[in-house]
Amino acid sequence: MDIQWYPGHMAKAKRLLAAQLSKVDLVVELCDARLPLSSRNPALGAMLQHKRRILLLCKADLAENAKTQKWLAFFRAQGIAAMAYDASPHKTKEAKLFIEQAAKEVIERGERRGIAKTIRAIVVGVPNVGKSTFINRLYGGSIAQTGDRPGVTKSNQWVKVSPYLEVLDTPGMLWPKLNDQLAATRLAYIGTIKDAVYNQEELCISLLEDLLEVRPQQTAERFKIKDTSLRGYELLEAVCRGRGFLMRGGVCDTDRGCSVVLDEFRAGKVGKLTLEDVPVPEKEPVKSIETAGDGSND
Repeated sequence: MDIQWYPGHMAKAKRLLAAQLSKVDLVVELCDARLPLSSRNPALGAMLQHKRRILLLCKADLAENAKTQKWLAFFRAQGIAAMAYDASPHKTKEAKLFIEQAAKEVIERGERRGIAKTIRAIVVGVPNVGKSTFINRLYGGSIAQTGDRPGVTKSNQWVKVSPYLEVLDTPGMLWPKLNDQLAATRLAYIGTIKDAVYNQEELCISLLEDLLEVRPQQTAERFKIKDTSLRGYELLEAVCRGRGFLMRGGVCDTDRGCSVVLDEFRAGKVGKLTLEDVPVPEKEPVKSIETAGDGSND
C-alpha cells in the first residue's frame, strides 16, 4: 500500500507560513504523542531553524506516559523545549506559561523600552494533530474551526487569546513525498491523512496486526478476537464476526468493521498506546588491540 497525499492547499500553506515567519516571535510546533517522530514535518526544520521554537506532544492522554517522558527527555537533549499536552484546563494553563517562558526574552526586551509587548506565536504541525483545538483551549471558546479529519483548516487565522498573546492557526502541512511508508501508514492510523487516499481494509488490517503485537490481550478483548494468531483478511473477518458486523447471509460487513476499528483506536478505546520508541543511538564499533595500536613507533 503506497500512501501519498499533498493537496494544493498544503503547498499554499507552506508559502503563507514562510511569509508570516518574519512577523512572529515564537513557533509552537505540535506533534502527536503517539507518534512523536513520524508526526513531525521534516520540511519545517530548515524553515524554522532561526526561530525560537517549542514543541507540544499533543493527545498525551492517549499515549503511554512512560514513553512520553522518554520522548520529552530525547527532545530536550536536542535542545528543543518540549512538554506533554492533553487539552485539559490544567495543561492548557501550563502551556500558556510555557509559551510565556519561551518568549521571556522578547517580553523583557519590550519592558526595558517601556513597551507591554504582545507575543505573536504561530502554531504549526501536520493535519489533525490538534492545532485548532489547542488554540480554542487557549482562547477559552470556539474560534478556530475543528474536526476529527484532516484538512479542516484551509487558511491562516490570527487569534488574540490574551492582551499579551496572539496566535496564528495554520493549515496542517505534510511534505510532498512520503518516502517512509511505515511513517505514512502510522499517520493514516491517527487520521492525519485523508481516508480516501488509502485502501481502508489494508490499513485496518495493518493496524490490527500492529495492535496485536503491542497490546495482544487488550486488542483481543476489545475486538472479540478468539484466535490471536490470525493475520491478514482473516483477522478482519474475525473482528467483524466477534463484534457482530454481519450482513444478510452472514457476510462480514468489513466497511463497518474498518470504520469502527479506526475510530475506536483514534479515540483511545483500545488503551493508551505509543507506536514509536525513542531511537537508540548507534554504538561506535570497539577497536581491537590489533587495529587500535598503542601509539608507539615500533
